[in-house]
Amino acid sequence: QVQLVESGGGLVQAGGSLRLSCAASGRTFSNYVMGWFRQAPGKTREFVAAIRWSGGSTYYADSVQGRFTISRDSAKNTVYLQMNSLKPEDTAVYYCAADRPPTAYGLHYVPARYDYWGQGTQVTVSS
Repeated sequence: QVQLVESGGGLVQAGGSLRLSCAASGRTFSNYVMGWFRQAPGKTREFVAAIRWSGGSTYYADSVQGRFTISRDSAKNTVYLQMNSLKPEDTAVYYCAADRPPTAYGLHYVPARYDYWGQGTQVTVSS
């Protein structure tokens, strides 16, 4: 049973930083794509970033490119999202997700592609 547990959310002022963690268990994730999504109140869930566990290729939404960095630590089975220069519009619940193989290139931004989801962690950025 795959489990994804997010942590690291909180309240931060605009311009500040947070690092989210996603501890993954229950599988070997070497052929998975791991993603971060977010959902603000009244809005649909949107893609933030993704990483191919094997090889480390990364993908970002335009809105976070240059500010956020996704990475993984294979020894800890953990995926991270380093968020810098945070803006009030980054306020949302952030979810970690896992797309099991076979994964499709070019579809990392599609929530329906992902098979497993964490419970989410709240990020609030004050102005």
